[in-house]
Amino acid sequence: MDLSASLFAGWAVWLSAGLSLAALVFAALRVKWRELDPAALNAWMGACVLDLAMWLLRGGLQPGLSFHLLGAALFTLLMGPWLAMLALAVVQLALAAAGHADWRALGLSWLLTALPAVAVAAGMLELARRRLPANFFIYVFVNGFLAGGASLLASALCGVLALGAAGAYPWDALLEEALPYYFLLSWSEAFTTGLLLAVLIVYRPRWVATFEDSRYLGGKPGAN
Repeated sequence: MDLSASLFAGWAVWLSAGLSLAALVFAALRVKWRELDPAALNAWMGACVLDLAMWLLRGGLQPGLSFHLLGAALFTLLMGPWLAMLALAVVQLALAAAGHADWRALGLSWLLTALPAVAVAAGMLELARRRLPANFFIYVFVNGFLAGGASLLASALCGVLALGAAGAYPWDALLEEALPYYFLLSWSEAFTTGLLLAVLIVYRPRWVATFEDSRYLGGKPGAN
């Protein structure tokens, strides 16, 4: 969802920009930069480029109501929530630099799109670790498929609620016409996230920071 600053009050645009900047600084401080695996860091940069392409493949007829895959859950599983937040900020900055997003609304877009999606994916990962058996298929299905779909739906819901509260569009149009499309898109997000996650675990397990061989594979020899 690529929001436009013209749809919101000026104070909301500036407040969201300040909150987003503070959250990104906090996320950057939480990352242990010196301990990052160089291979994983290269994968992070490659994932940003891939996610940028996913954001560019979008549809939508009205300002602020665009439909595209998000990639937040996959970012969260590959590199953890803090780097995922930064990665989505990089993607949105690249979109704005290329003229595909409103510079003034970057704070709003990140706060209402990236943050809730990463929070849902990270929350479901933590819940699965605490409540569910440590199983490879549970990891892929719950944290990949289910969290992928839920993260996009949470992001869409936050955007729809913000647009409705700002009076940008009538509530009935948002809830009856826009939200169902996001629900359908969430299935594509779920499938894409789960499929890519399964492939990466098999062929590039070092790139998946939240996957632990000792936990999900029992530390079997040759797991990597």
